[in-house]
Amino acid sequence: MVVEKRKKSTSESLRKTRTYGKFRCHNPSCMGRLEPESGQGEVQCPECGMAFRVAWIRPDFPRIRGPVWEVNRKLAEEALRNKEDK
Repeated sequence: MVVEKRKKSTSESLRKTRTYGKFRCHNPSCMGRLEPESGQGEVQCPECGMAFRVAWIRPDFPRIRGPVWEVNRKLAEEALRNKEDK
């Protein structure tokens, strides 16, 4: 019988898949990957068009602060208009 010398824990095995400097879009139907430039205050999703404010923990470590309401409200109103027209 073979005994494994060192089996990795779940967190250790997932460490390789971590991405720094990127995050996912918070739109549940999109979940696209966003990669803002260092120091950029806002980022817009290329797939769905939603915009988010960005906070920088370190120069290479962004986090989403919240949505840009003006942009997202405009997108929601356009979607509602398109839905009503059909």
